[in-house]
Amino acid sequence: MSVQSQTKTLDFGADVKQLLHLVAHALYSNSEIFLRELVSNSSDAMDKLRYEALSNNALYEEDSVLKIWVEMDKKSKIITVRDNGIGMSREEVIDNLGTIARSGTQAFKNLLEQKNAGKDSQLIGQFGVGFYSAFIVADKVVVRTRRAGMKTDEGVEWTSDGQGSYTIKNIEKKERGTEVVLHIKKDGEEFLDEMKLRSIIHKYSDHILWPVEMRKVEFDEKKKDKKDAKEKEETKIEWETVNQASALWTLPKSGIKKEEYEELYKHISHDFEEPLACTHNKVEGKLEYTTLLYIPKHAPFDLWMREQKRGLKLYIKRVFIMDDAEQLMPLYLRFVKGIVDSNDLPLNISRELLQTNKTVEKINSGCVKRTLDLLDDLAKNEKESYQTFWDAFGEVLKEGVIEDYANKDRIGKLARFASTHTNDAAQNVSLDEYIARMKEGQDKIYYVIADTFEAAKNSPLLEVFKQKGIEVLLMFNRVDEWFVQHLSDYEGKHLQSVSKGSLDLGKLEDEKIKEEVKAQEKTFESLLKQLKDILKDRAKDVRVTTRLTDSPACVVFDDDDMTGHMQRLMQAAGQTMPTSKPILEINPKHRLIEKLNSESDEAKTKKWANVLLDQALLAEGEKLPNPADYVKVLNELLTELM
Repeated sequence: MSVQSQTKTLDFGADVKQLLHLVAHALYSNSEIFLRELVSNSSDAMDKLRYEALSNNALYEEDSVLKIWVEMDKKSKIITVRDNGIGMSREEVIDNLGTIARSGTQAFKNLLEQKNAGKDSQLIGQFGVGFYSAFIVADKVVVRTRRAGMKTDEGVEWTSDGQGSYTIKNIEKKERGTEVVLHIKKDGEEFLDEMKLRSIIHKYSDHILWPVEMRKVEFDEKKKDKKDAKEKEETKIEWETVNQASALWTLPKSGIKKEEYEELYKHISHDFEEPLACTHNKVEGKLEYTTLLYIPKHAPFDLWMREQKRGLKLYIKRVFIMDDAEQLMPLYLRFVKGIVDSNDLPLNISRELLQTNKTVEKINSGCVKRTLDLLDDLAKNEKESYQTFWDAFGEVLKEGVIEDYANKDRIGKLARFASTHTNDAAQNVSLDEYIARMKEGQDKIYYVIADTFEAAKNSPLLEVFKQKGIEVLLMFNRVDEWFVQHLSDYEGKHLQSVSKGSLDLGKLEDEKIKEEVKAQEKTFESLLKQLKDILKDRAKDVRVTTRLTDSPACVVFDDDDMTGHMQRLMQAAGQTMPTSKPILEINPKHRLIEKLNSESDEAKTKKWANVLLDQALLAEGEKLPNPADYVKVLNELLTELM
């Protein structure tokens, strides 16, 4: 049968226009993606050749150096992508270049919506969905191909304008492999620029295994002034590789230099500094993927812009898929930069499918484990580096106790706090270190939360703890209120706020003090009743306390109520919630309270009651609703004392 008699025109189907529109606009968000897909197809074709050649070396046809070539002819408005990979037979061309179109738009949509489309969904490597992205920029596409091992006259040419049909015929093709010729339409002419094509290859295909080459044209200086026909023959044409042609993360760790890891980090993160640390791991077995994860030294400016794009770079079989695959890492680890390269995800996976894919969930879990392992190692063996990390990202990591229940204890172990032990704003005290310093008989981890370090450090609630030498953690990050709610216990020790509930130091408080409190309650019974009545609209209760040594009064909250700090946070976030009234605690040993206990002037007692509460609220961090009234009453009382 002659080559010409093999020519045949086939219809895509009536809905091909809708299908191509779906591919070009729904699956691909920008037009430059066409080059990524075609280069990826070529890379796949060479992977397949290499695999099949393991059992049949003749498939190399004495040409085992695998490459991809990209050419651009601006005058003819043509871009060509070719390779010397496995190529396709006539039957494979019909199957692979017609599969999506023949299946119809609805079937294609169903395929995209499947949770795990499996091998059938890996259509990019089979000239499926990825191939059709060529029509984003081209109004005519020609494919010439020959399968490795077939005769040279068994080449195939496929041609289509994407409007409803394609033509297929047999051709003579000496070289194995495939070339895709794109006739660029007017609104795609921006890609008829060598530097733009190079930048796209660098962006999307820098780390595929195979070299991508483009023409490098140099004119012979001796012939540059000649105008005759021979000048063209004297032109020196060379090919140069425009990608790195080595996926660093796929190489054995033992053969990778520290500098190479650092250069890759700078490339993917756009950071000028080296990373603080990195971890490189390959998972093999039922699930196969590689991770290369980096911890930066400094927080980016948009760290707290939770709506900003984030996530790891996702590669599938060394093919770049997306920059910010947020499904691969939880939000509290959004500072991590790096790469995930999976062998078990379909190349045409969308963001929507990433959200529901079980393989992605397992990869996510693996990435979290690797990151926490890396932080564990830093915390144990490189304390200075870990402190650098904590200063930059500690507040973000604390979110993990809330978001990641399974790892909350690990995150709790990594957490660092300021403490009365150092009396310094530096957050460098771990919960394990706190426990190691606990007093004999102490069974709680005590903490105070305030708006600032100074407010926490100088809180009157710490007075008895300082007197007894009991360490208290000083918390002043916005996330701390939620942190302690979700990490209520650590290593069998309860985290106890010094501003909630009645003070119970357990074995640290002797029976003599408890007896004193009972006696004081009787001594101040009348004053307590009077204060409760005066402050009934402002305070939930009034009681004597042993937690104060220098201050006359303080405010605390019931165990089940929101603290004042938490209420302020909720209000700042625009949350309207019922407020909790504070409990006023008075120091029975303070001279002011002793004097107030003997005061007979009810009007004066009322003034002192409100001043004491206002002062306690100010010390707690509260803003008074009417500061002028507070100042006026205080001045009146001071005048009376003069």
